[in-house]
Amino acid sequence: MPDDMLDPLSRLLAENNCRALVVIAAHLIDSGEFTRLPSAFSADATLVRPDGTTLSGCDAIIASYAARPAERISRHLIQGTNFIEVTANTAVAATQVLLWSGSTNDEAGQFGRPARGRQVVGRFNDEFARTDGVWRITKRVASFELFVDIP
Repeated sequence: MPDDMLDPLSRLLAENNCRALVVIAAHLIDSGEFTRLPSAFSADATLVRPDGTTLSGCDAIIASYAARPAERISRHLIQGTNFIEVTANTAVAATQVLLWSGSTNDEAGQFGRPARGRQVVGRFNDEFARTDGVWRITKRVASFELFVDIP
C-alpha cells in the first residue's frame, strides 16, 4: 500500500469527519452562527462564491455571511458527498446542495414561512486538510447548477 493510501477503516473515519464539516458549516450558516465557522473552515481557507468572488481567510468568510440581510432565512439541504480523493491528511469531495430561501418578514404559519426568491441546486467542491489531528475545510468552490424562481 503506498504511503498516502489509507486502510478502509481509516478512510471511512476521514470521510465521516469531512462529511460532518460540510453539514456543520451549512448548519452554522443557516442558524446565523457565523462566528463559529472556524470550527469548520481553516483560518486560511478560501471560498469561491458562485459568482466567482473569492473570499480569502475564515475572517472574510464570516464577514461575508454576517453582511447578508438580517431577515434572510436560508436552508442548505445537503444531499450527498462524493469523495474523490482521501489520504491521511487531505481529502477532496463534491457535495450536492439544495438551497432554499425565505424571509423572517413573512408570517410563520402551520407549514412555516413561504419560500421566496430563487431556489437552487448547487455543488460544493471542497478540499479538506487535517492539521494536528483536526480536519477543516481549506477550500470551497460553490456553484449553482439549476434554479427555479419563486415569487
